[in-house]
Amino acid sequence: MDEEIGRVSIPALGEKFPSFEAQTTHGKIKFPDDYKGKWVVLFSHPADFTPVCTTEFVAFQRRYDEFKKLGVELIGLSIDQVFSHIKWVEWIKEKLGIEIKFPIIADDLGKIAQLLGMIHPGKGTNTVRAVFIIDPNGVLRAVLYYPQEVGRNIDEILRLVKALQTSDEHGVAIPANWPNNELIGDKVIVPPASDEKTANERLEKAKKKELECYDWWFCYKSI
Repeated sequence: MDEEIGRVSIPALGEKFPSFEAQTTHGKIKFPDDYKGKWVVLFSHPADFTPVCTTEFVAFQRRYDEFKKLGVELIGLSIDQVFSHIKWVEWIKEKLGIEIKFPIIADDLGKIAQLLGMIHPGKGTNTVRAVFIIDPNGVLRAVLYYPQEVGRNIDEILRLVKALQTSDEHGVAIPANWPNNELIGDKVIVPPASDEKTANERLEKAKKKELECYDWWFCYKSI
């Protein structure tokens, strides 16, 4: 938090993610260096041994294989000590039959949480439910914040990763609610024309059924 102006500082989209070293339930890590070439979903939870956080960890773990298929590593974080993390993970396995396979950062001094803007004074001293999606180049691509009282939709986080990967691979934009968009279904949006020549070419392609368009600035296609 920026104490001079009393506001929370957060990493900016499109910039390199801040680096740090941390102790986790799987040992020490150096981030993002240890994750070069991989997508990462780094997420914070307010505290171990709390009901909403427990439901989230179970939800993340149930989708663990889906994240792995996308080349995504999951990393949790809270300001609890590593001993608490270990005991909580043991409890989840013993009581709920779910083995948490991803590491959890022990940020008991709160330095990483402050660095990443996870502590919002208006919401108390614990971390809010922050989600950071980092690409294989260590660049921050998306940020989500949820309050402590509302659990996250893990399927939306999966969808967001898939959308970013699709956008990168095909050079396209992704519509709302993709792949179930109300206008174009599972199709993707071709970036708008930036000059008159390209705009006219788009319309010609639409007439020839080579491209689908509502207008020159709203064209879409299947991938």
